[in-house]
Amino acid sequence: MNRPWQHEPTPPLQPVEADTAATLDALRLLSARPDLSQRQLAKELGLSLGKTHYVLHALLDRGLVKIKNFKRSDNKLGYAYLLTPKGLSEKLQLTHTFLARKEAEFETLQRTIARLRREVQAQQPQASNTNEAS
Repeated sequence: MNRPWQHEPTPPLQPVEADTAATLDALRLLSARPDLSQRQLAKELGLSLGKTHYVLHALLDRGLVKIKNFKRSDNKLGYAYLLTPKGLSEKLQLTHTFLARKEAEFETLQRTIARLRREVQAQQPQASNTNEAS
């Protein structure tokens, strides 16, 4: 017999703002490549230059990143965006939170897939009986 469809509740997830995701992505990129220009950072993040400027200045204002001047080989002044100890700590915390949220989503998705497979399997014998009767 078919049981009525039962909804499995989604575990409560913390709301994630776009700024939080952009912050984590920026911290990860700048940690690996501190010499990126704002334009290069924008391209890597998939954000507009203006949004990247906003994110970068928010990181600077919060003390997560500091700017270091350096000379490039073409004699133009450049910048390196270096993560501060506070920035490294924030990056670790954001990564931990992101990972926990994605693992919870993954587990929910696995349960949903298993339930849908059971529903499909339960319907298959009925579908073949209907086709044989025709």
